[in-house]
Amino acid sequence: MKTVTVLFFATLRDHMGTRTLAVDLPEDAGVAELKAHLAAARPTAAAALATALVAIDREYAFQEAAIPDGAEVAFFPHVSGG
Repeated sequence: MKTVTVLFFATLRDHMGTRTLAVDLPEDAGVAELKAHLAAARPTAAAALATALVAIDREYAFQEAAIPDGAEVAFFPHVSGG
């Protein structure tokens, strides 16, 4: 198992009910698995998590990105402009 620190910003913080979580994940877990884990823990946040932007150690990451042990993973809500 590995432990990562998860940060939530803006409306995601409201959906999750916290600003920060420590999450234990299997060694091979990546962004997609973390999103699934968080959505299962907080189903009301599932839609927001599905479209959230993710950064691992302050660099944007895609769904298939691996997450190293001890990483800081930040979730930002999807925004659109006009």
